[in-house]
Amino acid sequence: MLIQKLRLQHGWSQQQLADLSGISVRTIQRIERGQTASVESLKSLAAVFEIDFSQLNSESGMNSTLSQGISKEEILALEHVRKLRRFYTHLLQYLVVIGALGILNLVQTPHHLWVIWPALGWGVGLLIHASSVFDILPFFGAEWEKKQVEKRLGRSL
Repeated sequence: MLIQKLRLQHGWSQQQLADLSGISVRTIQRIERGQTASVESLKSLAAVFEIDFSQLNSESGMNSTLSQGISKEEILALEHVRKLRRFYTHLLQYLVVIGALGILNLVQTPHHLWVIWPALGWGVGLLIHASSVFDILPFFGAEWEKKQVEKRLGRSL
C-alpha cells in the first residue's frame, strides 16, 4: 500500500514506475495488492522513490501499513476505487462486446434479433455487479457481512 501511495503522490502510472524501476508491471501490481516482494524489487523501488530501503522492507505485511502513514480510511478508499475500476472495466467490456454482436446480428440476420439474449444475460450480471459496487441493494453489503461474521462468532450486535 505504501508503494501505491508513493506512486500516486508522484503522479506515476504502474507502467511508468515499472519503467523507472526495472520491475515488471505485474510485480508492481502484486506488491500494491499486498503480496510479498523480493529484496531486489524493494531495493529498486526504494531507489526510485529515493527513500530508505528499510521503510519499504518493514511494509511487507498489511499490519504495518497503518504505521507507514496510511490510514484505515485511505485503505478503504483505495479498495473502493479498485471496485469502481473493475466495474467500469466490466461495463466497457459489455458495451464493446454487445455492440459488436449487435452489428454482427444486424449484418448477418437482421430479421432475427438473437443479440437480445446475450445482452439480457450479461446485463443482469452487470446490474448485480453495479449493485454491489454502489450499494444499491442492502443485501450482501458491508453491514450484512458484518452481521454474518458476528453471528458466526456467536456475538450479537
